[in-house]
Amino acid sequence: MDPREKVKVARLSIISNTFLTAGKLAVGLSMNSISVISEAIHSGLDLVASVIAYASVKESNKPADDWHRYGHGKFENLAAIIEAVLIVAAAALIIKEAVPKLYETTEIKSLGLGMVVMGISATVNLYVSSRLMHVAKQTDSPALLADAWHLRTDVMTSLGVLAGIAAIKLTGFYIIDPIIAIAVALLILKAAYDLMHESVGSILDVRLPDSDEIAIKEVLQEYAGLFVDYRNLRTRKAGPEKHVDFNLVVPRGKQIVSIHALCDNIEQDLRQRLPALQVIIHPEPCVPEKGDCELCHIRLVYRQDDGTIGCCDECADCHPEN
Repeated sequence: MDPREKVKVARLSIISNTFLTAGKLAVGLSMNSISVISEAIHSGLDLVASVIAYASVKESNKPADDWHRYGHGKFENLAAIIEAVLIVAAAALIIKEAVPKLYETTEIKSLGLGMVVMGISATVNLYVSSRLMHVAKQTDSPALLADAWHLRTDVMTSLGVLAGIAAIKLTGFYIIDPIIAIAVALLILKAAYDLMHESVGSILDVRLPDSDEIAIKEVLQEYAGLFVDYRNLRTRKAGPEKHVDFNLVVPRGKQIVSIHALCDNIEQDLRQRLPALQVIIHPEPCVPEKGDCELCHIRLVYRQDDGTIGCCDECADCHPEN
C-alpha cells in the first residue's frame, strides 16, 4: 500500500474529530449533560491524538538519515504512547466531573437533540475508524491503529451515552447521566492500557509475535540443505517496520559469492512472507571443533593438496572448486 495513504486517512481523522468535538460540546452545554460533555472531552482528546498520529506517520515515512540510521519507525510507537496518556487524562477529567453529579439532581434538557448528536457521532466514527483500522493493518502502523481504537472506543461510548439519554427520557432518572459518564471513562482506560502495553513493548524491543517468528523459521527451513545451521535469531519491531538478524553457519570451504547469493535469496523470501521486514544476516564458517560436523549434511568436491579431486564433509578444511 502507498505510504501516502497513511497520511490521507490520518488527515480524515483530524477533520471528522474537529467537527464532532465542536458539535458535542455545543449540544452538551445546551443540554447541561455531563455525559454528552464527557463525550466532547473524549472527542477533543481524539482530535489531539489524530494530530499526533498524522505527524508521526509523516515522520515515519521518511527514510533513514544521519541522526536516525535505523529509520523513523519508532516515532509511531512514541505517538501511540502519547495517545494512551491522553486517553488516561480524558478519563480522569470525566470521572472528576461525573462523581459530584451522582449526589446532585440536575435536569437535562433537549434529550432528543442529544440522541441525534450521539447517533451521528457513532456513525461517523464507525466509518472513520474502519478506514483507519484497514490502513493500519495493511501498513502495520501502530500510530494509526491507536487512532483507530480511539475512534472505535468513541463509537462504543457514544452508543452508551445514546442509550443513557434514552433511558433518562423513559424513566426520568437523571442519575443515569453521571453513571454513563463514569462507564465511558472506564472503557477509555481499558483502551489506554491496551495501547500502552503494545507500544511500550516495541520501544523496549520486545520480540515479534510467535506467528512472525514461525514464518521466519519456515523460510530458513526451506534453505536447510544449503547451510549448516542458523543461530542467535533475534527479532524486534520499530513502528511499522519489523527487524530480524541471525548468524548463518555456512560450510567453511564455500565461496563468498555463493554465500552472498544464498543470503540474498533468504532475505528476499523473508520479505515476501513479512512485508516491511529489515533483515541482517551474518554468515560465519562452521567450526568442526564445536560439533558443527554433527549438523552438516553437505558435501563438496574439492582439490586436495596433491592436486587430486576428492569429496569431503563440508566441515573439513577444504578448498572447493568453482
